Amino acid sequence: DIPKALDSRGDSDGPRRGSLCDRHCTALYNVQGDLGELGCHLHRPRMPAATSTPGCCQQHSEEVCESCVVKTTLTAENAVEANKLSNNYKFGFKKWKSHVTARPWEDRSEIVKELYSDLNIIRGSGGSTLTCGNVLYLLLFGWWLSLLYVLVAAVMFITLVGAPYGRLCWDLAGYFLWPFGKVIQKVEVPKSHQACEAGTGESSALLGGPTPRRWRPQCWAGPGYWHHAGTVAWLCLGYPVLALAHGLVSVGAWLLVVLIPVAKLSARAASRVLLLPPRRLLIRRLRMTEVPLEGEVILCCYRAANPYYYKYAVDGINVFAVNLLPLVLVTLVLGYVDSHNHLSGSAVKFTLALLSIMPLSYYIGMAIASISAQSNFAVGAVVNATFGSITELTFYITALIKGSREGNRCYAEVVKSALTGTLVGCVLFVPGLCMVIGGIRHQEQRFNSRSAGVSSALLFLSVGGELGTGVSPAWGSPPGWVPTLCPSVPAGVFAPTLFSKVYGKLVCGECHNVTQNPLGHYLCHNCHFDLMDNNGTLYYSHVQPLVYTVSLLLPAAYLIGLFFTLKTHTHIYDIHVSDCHMPGHHHSAVVHWSRWRALLILLLSTLCMSACADLATEHISPILTNSTISQYFIGVTVLAMVPELPEIVNGIQFALQNNLSLSIEIGNCIAVQVCMLQIPILVLFTIFYPTNFTLVFSDLHVYASMFSVVLMNYIFMDGKCDYFQGTVLVMVYFILLAVYFFAPSPSGC
Repeated sequence: DIPKALDSRGDSDGPRRGSLCDRHCTALYNVQGDLGELGCHLHRPRMPAATSTPGCCQQHSEEVCESCVVKTTLTAENAVEANKLSNNYKFGFKKWKSHVTARPWEDRSEIVKELYSDLNIIRGSGGSTLTCGNVLYLLLFGWWLSLLYVLVAAVMFITLVGAPYGRLCWDLAGYFLWPFGKVIQKVEVPKSHQACEAGTGESSALLGGPTPRRWRPQCWAGPGYWHHAGTVAWLCLGYPVLALAHGLVSVGAWLLVVLIPVAKLSARAASRVLLLPPRRLLIRRLRMTEVPLEGEVILCCYRAANPYYYKYAVDGINVFAVNLLPLVLVTLVLGYVDSHNHLSGSAVKFTLALLSIMPLSYYIGMAIASISAQSNFAVGAVVNATFGSITELTFYITALIKGSREGNRCYAEVVKSALTGTLVGCVLFVPGLCMVIGGIRHQEQRFNSRSAGVSSALLFLSVGGELGTGVSPAWGSPPGWVPTLCPSVPAGVFAPTLFSKVYGKLVCGECHNVTQNPLGHYLCHNCHFDLMDNNGTLYYSHVQPLVYTVSLLLPAAYLIGLFFTLKTHTHIYDIHVSDCHMPGHHHSAVVHWSRWRALLILLLSTLCMSACADLATEHISPILTNSTISQYFIGVTVLAMVPELPEIVNGIQFALQNNLSLSIEIGNCIAVQVCMLQIPILVLFTIFYPTNFTLVFSDLHVYASMFSVVLMNYIFMDGKCDYFQGTVLVMVYFILLAVYFFAPSPSGC
């Protein structure tokens, strides 16, 4: 509501208007975090230009001035990050939550700073060390690591010359049994030895701890140091065993993510503590009233677990993507080396190949976001259009090729099920889940219905038009035509399906008279519409040209949507990138991946993706033939949603930040790309490589897709939602999954 004082005319209106705008500008530029939204509407009839005060409000005419109309203000640390945030709101661009540049250390929260801190900081009050995470460390690693140190200590005492190292191992056995609240300190040595130990303070980018340089030859020759008999015995008998044990602890704790502090602890112990002479190490327990220690602190740990380590990143890559990367190597080696399934069966290889797609999808997404953020609009649009659907297309094409070689129509039906599952999942499940999770933190969430309406309109166009209940006219129908309910205005990818059901011949495999009356009711099984009657005249003369026409028109509509949203009507997003940072924060962009590095990773990830897709299609046949679950269900769940898991995680993170617009756009953009890019590409691919794929879907796919799109448009109509509406979408999605689960297998499988 506009204050009444602003409705009066006169010279005093200008300063009042300017002061209000300045206050809104101050609110806009003081937004903390990545995203902030603020809207204001000021309508002033016949406002003189001379009376307006500079501010965020701009005078568009002498009658009306609109300011900050539902404008989304983005604040970023640098221009590259601002470009990435701006691309998130553009239609056709991949939405990416993670940073593509290194964030300034002072801008991070205390929780995140603790994740990257070294384990050499003594806190004044550490609190109780008896926590669940510390007890978990004791049960998983502490007891056997301490026992190993006791055994090594016994071996070193037996050698006699290694007795100093034996005493050290005895002390370390007590330390690693419960290292919390204890400190390992490096004591001072005579100056003659300091030159040999200089430069041991370099930091490790991965585990956050200092690592020693290469041992210098002149230091080896020092009296009583590395050439000492005890040191030789230690390096031959004690250190290799303990280093291997600490390596296993580091890997295991790192894979558990929440125990990454234990991984840092073990890595520093193997690379720093065990390489120092015993006389230079001091192990002691800290007390609450103890004064700070003098000298260098090597290890000081209070907590073995931290639940916030899911935010941890290595060179901009999330820790989960780092941990899943070795899985890709294992999948490729096991899949191509053990081609005869001597080591593992097809089910294991199929599962590994499917899981390997998740980290590869993450790397492809980050590479696309990095290239787009560092390039102009044209390059970003080309990269997103080319590689945005590469994950799904790689799997679909390899499946169609394998089905064509084997003459098995089941692969084409599985691809259709996966396409439908991706469409339904991205329309119902992804936004619904984001609404539920975001609604737990925020009572009501709002989004830009104007920008969401573009994707919804394109999706509605690509799936189907206005549904009708009239019976198609019988005139002009081919022989054997059966009256059926059909859409009155079919459109999009299902137009050939609806066309075939109107003019195709209904053929049934088996029919039984249930009334024992020749004119009574018949119960028929395995019925389908035959398009190849009369030597395929209907299909080749009518259906196939319609399929090619639709496959050309849908990408054209997608390009028009890009031109509409990114060129002529960019104001529907109203994105403003703030160039005002916090006081004293002026940082240049330090990108995690340069354009060439991102391009190389993108190409390698695509190559690995094609190999994993080939393995998945190679070993899916036994699952399809031997499984009691419908092939429909396998396609719409596992094959459709597993590659989209990184996108689902991004959507949830946006929803938790009360930015539901991007959560909805993630699902809409994927669904639009399925209908307007992926399906036309598959159809055009069949021209050059004949397969069993035709753009004729089953009734279940048609009705599920159309109902999902209609429900989505109804939910998104008012531009606001809560967790109840999200629950409705999720429940409808699960109901459709139940329908697919109990549905019989498609014909040809």
